[in-house]
Amino acid sequence: MNDHEAIAALGALAQESRLQVYRRLMKAGPSGISAGDLAEQIGVSRSSLSFHIAQLERAGLVQARKQHRNIFYSVEIDAMRQLLIFLTQDCCNGSPDICGDLVVTAAFCGTIPETGQ
Repeated sequence: MNDHEAIAALGALAQESRLQVYRRLMKAGPSGISAGDLAEQIGVSRSSLSFHIAQLERAGLVQARKQHRNIFYSVEIDAMRQLLIFLTQDCCNGSPDICGDLVVTAAFCGTIPETGQ
């Protein structure tokens, strides 16, 4: 991730409704949530939701997929992982006593634990 991409992602999240949308999608996980359900849960009109989703999509944080007649939105987990790594990669010049496992946590953000199957 570069500075421009990080600014775009942070800018997209720097609005109350978009942050709520993103957090709700993060909660839904990879399966996502339909546009209608998402608008209802966030408490915005569908047209307003479309505007906010477009901002998140341009920043690479959200993806849309069409399933039959519905559109489902979900988070791009790798994009958030890359943003967190970008923000924490130089944490305190790598001082483990200050940063602890912050960078390691960012690197593993969103990974699915192995189930042994």
